Amino acid sequence: MPEMQQTRFAYGTALKEVGAEHPHVVVLDADLYNSTRTVEFRDAFPERFYDLGIAEADMVSTAAGMASTGLVPYCNSFAMFITAHCYDQVRIQIAYPSLHVVLAGSSAGLTQGPDGASHQSLEDVALMRALPNMRVLVPADAVETAAMTRALATLEGPAYLRLGRYPVPDVLPADYRFTLGRIHTLREGGDVAILACGHTVYTSLLAADDLAQRGIRATVANVSTIKPLDTAAVRDLAAGAPLVVSVEEHSVIGGLGSAVAEVLAEMGGAPRLVRIGTQDVFGESATADELLEKHGLTGPRIAARVAEELARR
Repeated sequence: MPEMQQTRFAYGTALKEVGAEHPHVVVLDADLYNSTRTVEFRDAFPERFYDLGIAEADMVSTAAGMASTGLVPYCNSFAMFITAHCYDQVRIQIAYPSLHVVLAGSSAGLTQGPDGASHQSLEDVALMRALPNMRVLVPADAVETAAMTRALATLEGPAYLRLGRYPVPDVLPADYRFTLGRIHTLREGGDVAILACGHTVYTSLLAADDLAQRGIRATVANVSTIKPLDTAAVRDLAAGAPLVVSVEEHSVIGGLGSAVAEVLAEMGGAPRLVRIGTQDVFGESATADELLEKHGLTGPRIAARVAEELARR
């Protein structure tokens, strides 16, 4: 069994490394440093760590002020809080002036689990993707999380980094180098192209194994940069398969599925697109595995949906 790790833990470790390399990096948290794993930075660099309490809007405003002086703030809270609770502050004080602030949204998606709808962010990618100047990054595993965390220290402008608490094995090689706006194809097949982000990259690879047993060859691509999207790669993937499937632990409205749909719509004569994610609903209280099963985000459920759609054709 491969080693499993939550991306939020990989982020905490990488953030401490970033702090050692970049003295102008500061970290802000909203009384969630154990959950967001910024506790590692706090313990290593207490003079550059700021806990602003349960006050995300104030935290974002403070980060904007710091960024205007040349510091690089990494701002941390649950994904639901750092996007929806302080959207106006993010929009006007960070995105509008295009300040170099990293917004790290932890415990994203359904897999926040028993905390239920109030804590399960299923709209955060849509909110951040709509903001001009904002980059939106969703790492697939610990390797990519660490690479993104390091890159964001020197990548000018605002960025939203979406982190999860669902453990997955590494799907990318240890020497992987992150490049903003590039899609990485992890597996190739001509019957269906599966475009996934976050931990659903791993479950999509499991689905591809399942499909192979049925004689269906699947391409699996890691779309870890939702914005700016690698539109050329999306077009190439779509051109090579009769069916395109997007998979995300997020609403199908406004997230990866919508981004892919926009590209395909502009192609003309594009293949059929199936969007797998939450279908315009709020989350609910249950275990992470129960919620993923209900919303069709496990390997077997993804495979079954793909096989059904291909049979329908």
